[in-house]
Amino acid sequence: MEKKTARLTLMIDPHKKQAFEQLCATQDQTPSQVVRQLIREYLQAHGVEYASQPGRPQPPSS
Repeated sequence: MEKKTARLTLMIDPHKKQAFEQLCATQDQTPSQVVRQLIREYLQAHGVEYASQPGRPQPPSS
């Protein structure tokens, strides 16, 4: 898991938000957990590497 966190704010239709939160609850997950997983899968599907992936070397600091 990542050591640092950053906030991502987005706008969503209230009815979709409610449905999403209810679905997450039925799967015993928080909406944040699901969104983080979706982002990881999206990055992987597009071949994007990022520094906090386990086993991947950190890019040199500038």
